[in-house]
Amino acid sequence: MSSKPTVHVAAAIIHDGQGHILAACRADGDLSGKWELPGGKVEPGETSEACCRREVAEELGCTLGTMVGYDTVHHDYPDFHLDMDVFVATPVPGQTPRAIEHAEIRWLSRDELMDVDWLDADRPLVLGVGVMWGQLFEAEML
Repeated sequence: MSSKPTVHVAAAIIHDGQGHILAACRADGDLSGKWELPGGKVEPGETSEACCRREVAEELGCTLGTMVGYDTVHHDYPDFHLDMDVFVATPVPGQTPRAIEHAEIRWLSRDELMDVDWLDADRPLVLGVGVMWGQLFEAEML
């Protein structure tokens, strides 16, 4: 068992329904310039899904529609252990995500997934999304 503190977060693989997922570039902190799936820390008493919806609204100014649980990532960073609940989601029709708390956001196609420098915890997850792309998005999972 790790003596590091555990940080519990929720994140979204946001799909636009047209063959792209959303990546967000961190604007500040030790990991600025790294790319991540949007999301944030789960507050005490908050569900992971509620956290994900709240964080996306705060960070991207949009509301998520359908959400499906996808995976939980466990990753050890030097100073903490990360538990990240990940959902596949789509924005509510007519809402366009925008970079409010990030330096930049980009919609990435399957072929572009590794064109950005992902956070260490997100990289294996995103590689898996690339492998499962057809089952996740083309089979109308959402």
